Amino acid sequence: MALDIGDKIPDLTLPATGGRDIALRSFKGKVLVVYFYPKDNTPGCTQQGQDFRDLYPRFQQAGADIVGISRDSVRSHENFAAKFGFPFALLSDPDEAACRAFDVIREKTLYGRKYLGVDRSTFLFDAKGVLRRVWRGVKVKNHAQAVLDALTDL
Repeated sequence: MALDIGDKIPDLTLPATGGRDIALRSFKGKVLVVYFYPKDNTPGCTQQGQDFRDLYPRFQQAGADIVGISRDSVRSHENFAAKFGFPFALLSDPDEAACRAFDVIREKTLYGRKYLGVDRSTFLFDAKGVLRRVWRGVKVKNHAQAVLDALTDL
């Protein structure tokens, strides 16, 4: 079941970089950007993370935080975050609990083979934990800036 505008952030706790578990609802009181991406260390996912990294100080100035989520392991996330200097947490979702809660698993095709993968998606929650904007099927170019621009609408 997909999240709709006006829904509350799901009550999920996931293992994250920094050796901790992060509850999504723990960000209440702060605007939260939750972005889902397919895989660590792939070109599009790397660029997306770098774009959010580069704009992170501006997100923080706007009272927002960012978390990235994929099905990769925490160890993979730790290496990915260290390699590219991501200042925000990456959360591991190997059981797809968050992917299902946010409805981001889609059938994809690669070299003629069909498989279920993560649809690059971003969710913007206000400081009360209420969903205000959704981007699905995200194209990486200029996306982080578009999310930052949407903060002005909150």
